[in-house]
Amino acid sequence: MVFRRCCINGIFYGNESGNALKDTRLHNAIASGSPDIIRFLTIMAICNTVIPVQSKTGAIFYKAQSQDEDALVQAAAKLHMVFVRKDGNILEIRYNSSIIHYEVLEILEFTSDRKRMSVVVRDCQSGKILLLSKGADEAILPCAAAGQQTRIFNEAVEQYAQLGLRTLCLAWRELNEDEYQEWSLMFKEASSTLVDREWRIAEVCQRLEHDLEVLGVTAIEDRLQDGVPETIETLRKAGINFWMLTGDKQNTAVQIALSCNFISPEPKGQLLLIDGKTEDEVSRNLERVLLTMRITTSEPKDVAFVVDGWALEILLKHYRKAFTELAILSRTAICCRVTPSQKAQLVELLKLCDYRTLAIGDGGNDVRMIQQADIGVGISGREGLQAARAADYSIGKFRFLKRLILVHGRYSYNRTAFLSQYSFYKSLLICFIQIFFSFISGVSGTSLFNSVSLMAYNVFYTSIPVLVSVLDKDLSEGTVMQHPQILFYCQAGRLLNPSTFAGWFGRSLFHAIVVFVISIHAFAYEKSEMEEVAMVALSGCIWLQAFVVALETNSFTILQHLAIWGNLIAFYVINWIVSAIPSAGMYTIMFRLCRQPSYWITVFLIVAAGMGPILALKYFRYTYRPSKINTLQQAERLGGPILSLGNIESQPRSIEKEVSPLSITQPKSRSSVYEPLLSDSPNTRRSFGSGAPFDFFQSQSRLSSSTYSRNCKDN
Repeated sequence: MVFRRCCINGIFYGNESGNALKDTRLHNAIASGSPDIIRFLTIMAICNTVIPVQSKTGAIFYKAQSQDEDALVQAAAKLHMVFVRKDGNILEIRYNSSIIHYEVLEILEFTSDRKRMSVVVRDCQSGKILLLSKGADEAILPCAAAGQQTRIFNEAVEQYAQLGLRTLCLAWRELNEDEYQEWSLMFKEASSTLVDREWRIAEVCQRLEHDLEVLGVTAIEDRLQDGVPETIETLRKAGINFWMLTGDKQNTAVQIALSCNFISPEPKGQLLLIDGKTEDEVSRNLERVLLTMRITTSEPKDVAFVVDGWALEILLKHYRKAFTELAILSRTAICCRVTPSQKAQLVELLKLCDYRTLAIGDGGNDVRMIQQADIGVGISGREGLQAARAADYSIGKFRFLKRLILVHGRYSYNRTAFLSQYSFYKSLLICFIQIFFSFISGVSGTSLFNSVSLMAYNVFYTSIPVLVSVLDKDLSEGTVMQHPQILFYCQAGRLLNPSTFAGWFGRSLFHAIVVFVISIHAFAYEKSEMEEVAMVALSGCIWLQAFVVALETNSFTILQHLAIWGNLIAFYVINWIVSAIPSAGMYTIMFRLCRQPSYWITVFLIVAAGMGPILALKYFRYTYRPSKINTLQQAERLGGPILSLGNIESQPRSIEKEVSPLSITQPKSRSSVYEPLLSDSPNTRRSFGSGAPFDFFQSQSRLSSSTYSRNCKDN
């Protein structure tokens, strides 16, 4: 984050140059010793929880929980108000050549209800007790002293929001000793209570945070990380829909959304607004947006809607069903002034709409949302590690999300689909053979295979080859990143669904018939022991397993060759060793079989009969009905360019059974919805620059390949 502009006592700094730190008027005012500017810089420097650290070279670095605080302290230092040292409760400030000490008496921490933080300090030189506050405009300006004009500050906030800058209002007032002592007793009592402590602390803080003198407004630029617009654009091509949840004002959120390709500008895009302070206003706006969404659903125009936290509170309480329909219809949404609890509620709402949700954030206020989502991604950065520790996955930059979803997510889906269905296949294969044997044995309960063979079948013979499937890649990472549309196949469940499971079920039944019939008939007229027939059938199963894994493997490595063919060799080595043990029940079985040509002919017939039809079907599909994936695979193997894949569309989502008619009826009990909405703290806001660009909350539709995303929250 970078400090860009400010408005102090009605005077705007940085409007011309775009950087208040280079504004000569501000430097001249500081040099003249303007009291308002001195107080303004003092609040920037010490109204925080920053810890200064001095290096061996004498340079001062700051450890801040939020990048907003860091940006303000850094800006104050560049304007000659340097936070030098913190020794217990004593703060040392260097202003020009003079040293000022403040004693921290109390810290009124930021909460989502209050939307501000304050510190009570004592000037060690004069002994005065000062209350220094900073926070959102709606939290600071209403607390201004009677008679102070705040219109100019409202105008400054709106002007900065139009530029996509994040704003904080700074205020202060002087406390007398008796007032502070009386309040301090109440604050300590509220802090030590065990019942409703947060509510009681907020109530006590409210008794002190009033009659403030508003000094001005700061404007901070939250820079986008590298690759954010490209990442969003790529994920949208992959059929992922986005919801951006932010604690910023509406204008700021819209400007940020435009800058990162979250929404398209006119005329390609259309932005619909849902606002209002009453149920009637919200109802009318919701109905209008729903009508527009239904009309434009079939059009290529990029339509998004914007809703603020107040209206969202009403929607979730009284119009949840209609808002659910809107969530299903929309591809992009921006929710402003939302709270951590509202973010979690939206994740829950989308999960009820049959979406797969992914939430990504980097601050402590994102933890609830991350834990509520199907998949939580935390961004580790200067905001701390709370989100990263609570998440399923942790990444360092937002742009890594593209690789996480398109590459690792897709590979994980493909490998899981094969592993799960193959596990059923190999187990069903041996079970079907046992069932067939029970019929010719008179349903006597006799097992064709001995217990050692059955145990080794699952533990050794068939587990090792499939475990190396975690290394399989049907397409290279570069191809996957260049063609994000192929993610539609995963979203539509093309590799793991009832039909594919039925195919593996049929394959296991077919292979069981082949193994059983050929094994029984090959040794039916010889003087063979049942153990020999069982070993022939087991050998046929192992050979089929090896060829099935080899056929389904897309990319071979040395490890995969060793696992597949080395495991086949290990099968014979293990059985030769067991056959050499007289008490093992398989004495000399494998030695006798390997010397018989009929054994090898039988194994060859089993493999040929079992794999022949499968190879023929696979060849027919790849040659005459190739999928887009097959086209990419062929182009990779031939080393030629991929000119076009045509249109890969996600499967349309039916919503008839999920949505309600457009009529929005008013609830019978019209209770008041005036409640303080939670919000992200201005002094714990997250950065678009060095942190993650936004708290992105994405969700993927089970069939429609849509992922909703969340963002941009202040911390």
